[in-house]
Amino acid sequence: MERFGGIERLYGKKAMEKFRHAHVCVVGIGGVGSWIVEALARSGIGHITMIDLDEICITNINRQLHAMDGEIGKQKTSAMADRIRAINPDCKIIALEAFFSHRNANEILDQGFDYVIDAIDRVQSKSLLLDGCHKRNIPVISCGGAGGLRDPSKIHIDDISRCYNDNLMNQVRRNLRTKYGFPMGADPKRKIKARKFYIDCIFSSESPVYQQCDGEVSTEKPKNMADEGRRLNCMSGYGSITHMTATFGFFAVSKCLDKLASV
Repeated sequence: MERFGGIERLYGKKAMEKFRHAHVCVVGIGGVGSWIVEALARSGIGHITMIDLDEICITNINRQLHAMDGEIGKQKTSAMADRIRAINPDCKIIALEAFFSHRNANEILDQGFDYVIDAIDRVQSKSLLLDGCHKRNIPVISCGGAGGLRDPSKIHIDDISRCYNDNLMNQVRRNLRTKYGFPMGADPKRKIKARKFYIDCIFSSESPVYQQCDGEVSTEKPKNMADEGRRLNCMSGYGSITHMTATFGFFAVSKCLDKLASV
């Protein structure tokens, strides 16, 4: 296809054919997930499933691709489906207006995905998704918290067992160990090293900034701020910006394309 000729010249003819036949699922279509979907569509992925129940609100404009005048109030999956059709009319689109949960996990994950990208901001749902993919041998990558961050040069990719400085992923890792039987952490006294989960995640080594009572920001966490794993709430919580949320997403897409090309 002429519109994706640049992708073929970058990855090769065989890889491009794999992209056209690949089915990728993105869970969470917000500040990170919306950019993921856009990048997948512009890379020629032939089948994209999106999962999210949220509507676009005006406070999403600072970081979410689909958020703009004329789109406020629309379902996020619907808005992104329109963009995908304009980018690649041949792409098969499944837009599920739902939150990923125990009620629909099996039905969703049994669709035969070639790759799953986790852009959820809730610990329990992330853990459920990652465990479900792991048990089914579905390649998956998880995006950590992008809130409160400003320096994209400090973003990293590593196994979940090796990530650090990310409260969201720390909680997910603990949950996977205690509720889903993933390998326990290191025990220096017994000279036992932490075993890998064999699930990659995107995280940052940067210390987040917090808004203070006077309206300015600091790396000092306010005493009255709830610990929500660096979530990006519409009216409160961490601040956020496009060049961080999008970069988290682009890191994930890079790993996804490399995996699909190598199969």
